[in-house]
Amino acid sequence: MTSIAEIEKQAEQKMTQSIEAFKNNLSKIRTGRAHTGILDHVQVDYYGSMVPIGQVANVSLIDSRTISVQPWEKPMAAKIEKAIRESDLGLNPSSQGELIRVPMPALTEERRRELTKVVRSESENAKVAVRNLRRDANEGVKKLLKNKEISEDDERRAQDSIQKSTDKFVAEIDKLTQTKEQEVMAV
Repeated sequence: MTSIAEIEKQAEQKMTQSIEAFKNNLSKIRTGRAHTGILDHVQVDYYGSMVPIGQVANVSLIDSRTISVQPWEKPMAAKIEKAIRESDLGLNPSSQGELIRVPMPALTEERRRELTKVVRSESENAKVAVRNLRRDANEGVKKLLKNKEISEDDERRAQDSIQKSTDKFVAEIDKLTQTKEQEVMAV
Protein backbone atom coordinates (compact mmCIF):
# COMPACT_ATOMS: atom_id res chain seq x y z
CA MET A 1 0.00 0.00 0.00
CA THR A 2 1.33 3.42 -0.91
CA SER A 3 0.81 6.52 1.17
CA ILE A 4 0.25 10.16 0.26
CA ALA A 5 3.79 10.97 1.42
CA GLU A 6 5.24 8.31 -0.90
CA ILE A 7 3.21 9.57 -3.87
CA GLU A 8 4.33 13.17 -3.20
CA LYS A 9 7.97 12.14 -2.73
CA GLN A 10 7.96 10.12 -5.94
CA ALA A 11 6.38 13.02 -7.88
CA GLU A 12 9.00 15.44 -6.48
CA GLN A 13 11.85 13.11 -7.49
CA LYS A 14 10.52 12.67 -11.02
CA MET A 15 9.93 16.42 -11.38
CA THR A 16 13.52 17.03 -10.27
CA GLN A 17 14.68 14.55 -12.93
CA SER A 18 12.62 16.45 -15.52
CA ILE A 19 14.35 19.70 -14.53
CA GLU A 20 17.78 18.02 -14.82
CA ALA A 21 16.90 16.69 -18.29
CA PHE A 22 15.71 20.19 -19.26
CA LYS A 23 18.99 21.74 -18.04
CA ASN A 24 20.90 19.13 -20.02
CA ASN A 25 18.90 19.92 -23.17
CA LEU A 26 19.49 23.65 -22.67
CA SER A 27 23.22 23.11 -22.36
CA LYS A 28 23.23 21.57 -25.85
CA ILE A 29 21.75 24.72 -27.37
CA ARG A 30 24.77 26.72 -28.31
CA THR A 31 25.11 30.43 -27.88
CA GLY A 32 27.77 32.56 -29.54
CA ARG A 33 30.21 31.64 -26.77
CA ALA A 34 32.35 28.54 -26.83
CA HIS A 35 32.08 25.99 -24.05
CA THR A 36 33.48 22.47 -23.94
CA GLY A 37 30.05 20.94 -23.22
CA ILE A 38 29.04 21.64 -26.83
CA LEU A 39 31.10 18.66 -27.99
CA ASP A 40 29.83 16.30 -25.26
CA HIS A 41 27.37 14.45 -27.47
CA VAL A 42 29.64 14.24 -30.55
CA GLN A 43 30.67 10.59 -30.97
CA VAL A 44 33.88 9.45 -32.66
CA ASP A 45 34.86 6.00 -33.95
CA TYR A 46 37.53 4.61 -31.61
CA TYR A 47 38.73 1.22 -32.84
CA GLY A 48 35.23 0.13 -33.85
CA SER A 49 33.17 1.59 -31.01
CA MET A 50 31.54 5.00 -30.85
CA VAL A 51 32.70 7.07 -27.87
CA PRO A 52 32.33 10.75 -26.83
CA ILE A 53 35.22 13.01 -27.90
CA GLY A 54 36.05 13.66 -24.24
CA GLN A 55 37.15 10.00 -23.91
CA VAL A 56 39.78 10.17 -26.67
CA ALA A 57 40.98 13.76 -26.42
CA ASN A 58 41.50 16.70 -24.10
CA VAL A 59 38.81 19.32 -24.81
CA SER A 60 39.53 22.86 -23.55
CA LEU A 61 38.93 26.51 -24.36
CA ILE A 62 41.53 28.66 -26.11
CA ASP A 63 39.40 31.81 -25.79
CA SER A 64 35.70 32.73 -25.57
CA ARG A 65 35.10 31.80 -29.23
CA THR A 66 37.49 28.85 -29.77
CA ILE A 67 37.59 25.29 -28.45
CA SER A 68 40.76 23.23 -28.70
CA VAL A 69 40.72 19.46 -29.01
CA GLN A 70 44.01 17.65 -28.32
CA PRO A 71 43.75 13.91 -29.23
CA TRP A 72 45.62 11.52 -26.96
CA GLU A 73 46.62 9.41 -29.98
CA LYS A 74 47.88 10.95 -33.25
CA PRO A 75 45.74 8.83 -35.62
CA MET A 76 42.55 10.01 -33.88
CA ALA A 77 42.98 13.66 -35.00
CA ALA A 78 41.47 13.12 -38.47
CA LYS A 79 38.58 11.03 -37.08
CA ILE A 80 37.78 13.63 -34.41
CA GLU A 81 37.89 16.47 -36.92
CA LYS A 82 35.55 14.54 -39.24
CA ALA A 83 33.14 13.74 -36.38
CA ILE A 84 32.92 17.41 -35.36
CA ARG A 85 32.43 18.54 -38.97
CA GLU A 86 29.66 15.96 -39.56
CA SER A 87 27.84 16.69 -36.30
CA ASP A 88 24.65 18.76 -36.37
CA LEU A 89 26.42 21.68 -34.66
CA GLY A 90 27.45 23.54 -37.82
CA LEU A 91 31.08 23.81 -36.70
CA ASN A 92 34.13 23.91 -38.96
CA PRO A 93 37.21 22.54 -37.15
CA SER A 94 40.73 23.07 -38.47
CA SER A 95 43.77 20.91 -37.72
CA GLN A 96 47.12 22.37 -36.75
CA GLY A 97 49.33 19.36 -36.36
CA GLU A 98 47.97 17.44 -33.39
CA LEU A 99 45.78 20.30 -32.18
CA ILE A 100 42.28 20.77 -33.59
CA ARG A 101 40.85 24.28 -33.29
CA VAL A 102 37.07 24.65 -33.36
CA PRO A 103 36.07 28.30 -33.87
CA MET A 104 32.50 29.20 -32.91
CA PRO A 105 30.75 31.06 -35.72
CA ALA A 106 29.04 34.28 -34.61
CA LEU A 107 25.27 33.94 -34.46
CA THR A 108 23.17 36.01 -36.82
CA GLU A 109 20.09 37.80 -35.49
CA GLU A 110 17.88 35.34 -37.38
CA ARG A 111 19.70 32.33 -35.92
CA ARG A 112 19.38 33.82 -32.41
CA ARG A 113 15.61 34.11 -32.89
CA GLU A 114 15.45 30.49 -34.09
CA LEU A 115 17.41 29.39 -31.02
CA THR A 116 15.03 31.22 -28.67
CA LYS A 117 12.19 29.28 -30.32
CA VAL A 118 14.09 26.05 -29.66
CA VAL A 119 14.60 27.13 -26.03
CA ARG A 120 10.86 27.87 -25.66
CA SER A 121 9.97 24.52 -27.22
CA GLU A 122 12.28 22.68 -24.80
CA SER A 123 10.74 24.71 -21.98
CA GLU A 124 7.23 23.72 -23.02
CA ASN A 125 8.23 20.04 -23.22
CA ALA A 126 9.65 20.21 -19.70
CA LYS A 127 6.47 21.86 -18.38
CA VAL A 128 4.33 19.18 -20.04
CA ALA A 129 6.47 16.48 -18.40
CA VAL A 130 6.03 18.12 -14.97
CA ARG A 131 2.28 18.49 -15.48
CA ASN A 132 2.00 14.83 -16.53
CA LEU A 133 3.76 13.87 -13.31
CA ARG A 134 1.27 16.03 -11.38
CA ARG A 135 -1.61 14.22 -13.10
CA ASP A 136 -0.11 10.80 -12.27
CA ALA A 137 0.38 11.79 -8.62
CA ASN A 138 -3.20 13.12 -8.38
CA GLU A 139 -4.52 9.86 -9.87
CA GLY A 140 -2.55 7.94 -7.23
CA VAL A 141 -4.16 10.05 -4.50
CA LYS A 142 -7.65 9.54 -6.01
CA LYS A 143 -7.07 5.77 -5.98
CA LEU A 144 -6.30 5.96 -2.25
CA LEU A 145 -9.56 7.87 -1.72
CA LYS A 146 -11.54 5.41 -3.86
CA ASN A 147 -10.13 2.48 -1.83
CA LYS A 148 -11.16 4.39 1.32
CA GLU A 149 -7.55 4.50 2.57
CA ILE A 150 -7.69 8.29 3.05
CA SER A 151 -10.37 10.91 3.72
CA GLU A 152 -11.58 13.55 1.25
CA ASP A 153 -9.79 16.22 3.33
CA ASP A 154 -6.52 14.27 3.03
CA GLU A 155 -7.07 14.00 -0.71
CA ARG A 156 -7.65 17.76 -1.03
CA ARG A 157 -4.54 18.55 1.06
CA ALA A 158 -2.44 16.11 -0.99
CA GLN A 159 -3.62 17.62 -4.27
CA ASP A 160 -2.84 21.12 -2.98
CA SER A 161 0.64 19.97 -1.97
CA ILE A 162 1.22 18.32 -5.37
CA GLN A 163 0.04 21.52 -7.07
CA LYS A 164 2.49 23.60 -4.99
CA SER A 165 5.34 21.32 -6.10
CA THR A 166 4.22 21.61 -9.71
CA ASP A 167 4.07 25.41 -9.48
CA LYS A 168 7.57 25.48 -7.95
CA PHE A 169 9.04 23.36 -10.76
CA VAL A 170 7.23 25.27 -13.51
CA ALA A 171 8.58 28.54 -12.05
CA GLU A 172 12.10 27.06 -12.08
CA ILE A 173 11.65 26.05 -15.74
CA ASP A 174 10.50 29.61 -16.56
CA LYS A 175 13.54 31.05 -14.80
CA LEU A 176 15.96 28.73 -16.64
CA THR A 177 14.24 29.54 -19.95
CA GLN A 178 14.52 33.29 -19.39
CA THR A 179 18.21 32.99 -18.48
CA LYS A 180 18.97 30.88 -21.56
CA GLU A 181 17.04 33.25 -23.86
CA GLN A 182 19.05 36.21 -22.55
CA GLU A 183 22.25 34.23 -23.08
CA VAL A 184 21.24 33.42 -26.68
CA MET A 185 20.19 36.99 -27.51
CA ALA A 186 23.35 38.56 -26.00
CA VAL A 187 25.66 39.70 -28.78
